[in-house]
Amino acid sequence: MTDDDLPPLPDLDDLGLQRSVSDVLGPAIDAIPGLARVGASAWVHTAEWGARTSVRTGLRVFRSLRDPAEAAALVRDAGDVAVALGGVLRAVSSGVPLSRALSMTGDSMATALSATPSTATADENLRRRGAELLERSRDVWDGSSAHPAFARILGELAPDEARVLLLLLQKGPQPSVDVRSGGPLGRVSSELLARGLTMIGPQAGVRYLDQVPAYLNNLFRLGLIWFSPNPLRDPLDYQVLEAQPDVLDVLHATRFARPVRRSVHLTPFGTDFCRRCLVDEDVSTEVFPEHASPLGDAAPDGSAT
Repeated sequence: MTDDDLPPLPDLDDLGLQRSVSDVLGPAIDAIPGLARVGASAWVHTAEWGARTSVRTGLRVFRSLRDPAEAAALVRDAGDVAVALGGVLRAVSSGVPLSRALSMTGDSMATALSATPSTATADENLRRRGAELLERSRDVWDGSSAHPAFARILGELAPDEARVLLLLLQKGPQPSVDVRSGGPLGRVSSELLARGLTMIGPQAGVRYLDQVPAYLNNLFRLGLIWFSPNPLRDPLDYQVLEAQPDVLDVLHATRFARPVRRSVHLTPFGTDFCRRCLVDEDVSTEVFPEHASPLGDAAPDGSAT
């Protein structure tokens, strides 16, 4: 079979999908009272999404008969869908409710299912995704409020890092100290001897204590925590920290060494992530200790630029 033997590709508008299912049934749904309206609307949107996805998938299979590049892209996107479904199954098997598992992976699955032909340029794909994003922003029936980055972040966290986040959520900001040389005169000229010494690892019960600095750097990279140059209000937290062997070793190794008190906080984004992904739904509405908001562009060393 040659390209000339195949009919031209139809457009979604030509297939009668220009008007959505919700446009047709909208007035009837508005007449339904209460919870029945919610259920009917959910069914309609599910049916509409399924119809459009089926048509798009069929068109892509049709295109793959003529375009080897599209055939390869179709295979790749099918693999993406399999990965997304595998993520849902793993989450459900670990005790995550099905609705939450679907919401965490819904964006990646929808992107794979509705992928456009690989012949589109990078700029065209970006504009298409931007248009889809704006369309979703106007969808008053879209009840998803979780940030789409949460699903990706879960795949970039170590188990110990999840323990660190839970500690910060449940116990609040944690003390941190730098050790500098110079004693009282070190405010004029000093050398940094140790940075970001904390008790976060032992208190969170992490498995690999030597990896705590790397854990904190990764959490900062993901925008979940920030390092404040300001100390916590309670000095008792620092008295316990400064009595730890690793801190004492640095303080006693150099004459006139002094500790500089700082703190580690969740960002507002990190707090929302913990509430939605790391605690049960009935616990997520509880009142947790407050964290300070980031000061400017907080740097990994605890300074603010």
